[in-house]
Amino acid sequence: MKSLTQRFTGVHRQWPVYVFLSLLALLMLFPVLTMALSSLMGPGELRESYGAVLGAGGENILWKPLPQYPTLQPFVELLLDSPDFFVMFWNSCRQVFPILLGQTMVGMPAAWAFARYRFPGRKVLFWLYMVLMVMPFQVTMVSSYLVLSRLSLMDTHLAICLPGIFSTFPVFIMEKFFRAIPDSLLEAARVDGAGAFTIFWHIGVPLGLPGVMSALILNFLEYWNAMEAPMTFLKTKAKFPLSLYLPEITTDQMSVSFAASVVMMLPAILGFLWGQEYLQAGIAASGLKE
Repeated sequence: MKSLTQRFTGVHRQWPVYVFLSLLALLMLFPVLTMALSSLMGPGELRESYGAVLGAGGENILWKPLPQYPTLQPFVELLLDSPDFFVMFWNSCRQVFPILLGQTMVGMPAAWAFARYRFPGRKVLFWLYMVLMVMPFQVTMVSSYLVLSRLSLMDTHLAICLPGIFSTFPVFIMEKFFRAIPDSLLEAARVDGAGAFTIFWHIGVPLGLPGVMSALILNFLEYWNAMEAPMTFLKTKAKFPLSLYLPEITTDQMSVSFAASVVMMLPAILGFLWGQEYLQAGIAASGLKE
């Protein structure tokens, strides 16, 4: 009885925190809910609600919690009458998934080497990796442009894939998980006659899988929504990814724009929900200090 009373008292004291966090969560979800509900509005209702902001007439914004006349017409127009949408969706897949595959093949051995081997210059090289990781795209844009131009890769999907494959961020995340593997386990494998590759493949990869998955999920979210690199390295519209589809939509297609935003957001949401535990582990590991 006493423990129940103490628990009730603790919850009663913390209710302001719960209320504040709930209001904060609703505030963060408000734009997403507005976008989802607006995708069910027709062109006339959208013009009436947001015409003042989108330059389509009207003097004031009329926010509606629910569509007055819900319709799926924007989705029908997007999925049946917009071939450019499917071309750019396929381009996004051709650019994002090779990046993730390449990061797995390149990042895992690199992270394993940094975590489990001691060699001259290791700390300096890893520090350089970290410097490259924190550099924004604008800093490396010119050098990347010159290299890709010299290799005759401009305006190709490889111009997007290659810089992403050799990104340093996955190495940083994976290295934390590989370094957490007990040394005694690896020593026992060596005593049993396991070689370097066997230890990496049969012990390192399974135990470091949460780090690999969290790095891939974070990079999927980044490259699925990337705009700067495609705008810089691609010139042919037929090669644009889906992230560049929305800026091409005019104000006359406001309803299609909201529908395209919802469809584009779905893969990212599904990926986040599927790998939420891996993502939390990766974020926690990225905050650990050496």
